[in-house]
Amino acid sequence: MTVVPQIRPAPARRKIAILGSTGSVGRQTIDLIARAPDAYETVALTANKNVGALAEQARLLHAQMAVVADESQYQALKDALAGTPTKVAAGAQAVVEAAEADSDWIMSAIVGAAGLPATLAAAERGATIAFANKETLVCAGPLMMKLVAERGATLLPVDSEHNAIYQVFDFDHKDGIARLILTASGGPFLSLSREEMAKVTPEQAVKHPVWNMGAKISVDSATLMNKALEVIEAAFLFQMPREQIDVLVHPQSVIHSMVEYRDGSVLAQLGSPDMRTPIGFCLAWPRRMETPVPKLDLAKIGQLTFQAPDPQKFPALAFAQEALRKGGTAPAILSAANEVAVQAFLDKRIGFLDIERINEAVLTALPTAALTDLDVLREADAAARAKAEEMITSRQ
Repeated sequence: MTVVPQIRPAPARRKIAILGSTGSVGRQTIDLIARAPDAYETVALTANKNVGALAEQARLLHAQMAVVADESQYQALKDALAGTPTKVAAGAQAVVEAAEADSDWIMSAIVGAAGLPATLAAAERGATIAFANKETLVCAGPLMMKLVAERGATLLPVDSEHNAIYQVFDFDHKDGIARLILTASGGPFLSLSREEMAKVTPEQAVKHPVWNMGAKISVDSATLMNKALEVIEAAFLFQMPREQIDVLVHPQSVIHSMVEYRDGSVLAQLGSPDMRTPIGFCLAWPRRMETPVPKLDLAKIGQLTFQAPDPQKFPALAFAQEALRKGGTAPAILSAANEVAVQAFLDKRIGFLDIERINEAVLTALPTAALTDLDVLREADAAARAKAEEMITSRQ
């Protein structure tokens, strides 16, 4: 059963919190808020360790609270915000407390599994959650969706693909939907051979041809693991069987995703490849807001092209299907292994194609357990990270 969005009247001045405010999505969210300061009241901002950027954002938005996850940076943040009314805190629990603060809209943009506890805390109190953190649903999909349904929370997807589907998904008549079609740019290595991909560097992998994203997500896009995680995310968010979720490579990134209905209709959301469009949709929901995004000029673009993903070059999509088939903790195991492998690649400890080798091996090697609570999830996450690190170390 699909969780139907809870449509509440938007307040005259929305109280917001941004978890991961110094990252790519967080910065773009602040860009939009700064353009309409009278419409938003900033309750909390959090960052991992970028104290300088966090303090600057807190001053700009007059944030009530600023939190740095790295406890060693507490004094630096306190000094940077001296003389302001902004409350300062540090540590993982303080990030959770920021999510529990008195805001009615939260941007969950912390990269990786680290963002999960705070997002769950926001759902626990029935908040409206705009989430760019894939791991929220990839790792804890059943737990999160159960909590959303029980607490009356609202999940608004920030990922351009899921946001596109959300805009054309008929929640009231889901039985009329035949399949979801997630589009993928194909990343920077779409035209390379496997032999060429084996030699690529981190510097090449983070140069996405269309989108401006953080390093980890850019590497995921290059391996198509980003799309694999999005397939898992879509299965939970829209409560769709894995057999009804497809991926189509669309290098121009103009059609952000599509929903095919049983009568043959295919509804798509189009727009310029700029994350401020889906962020703005979530920020103003259920209304719309003006954004500085370049208007889409289809005549100038000229043509849109599509192709099926190559399963030999990009096996990550098969990993997603296998994780969904296994169920339980399998998606969390895949996600955790990938985080470790990607970081090892960025640190030049392993090669580009080693990422997929490690992901497949960890997913195959570790047993899958029923996802009954967060303790089970934490154990699976830790086991996957340990196994992935073991494989990386054994190569050196």
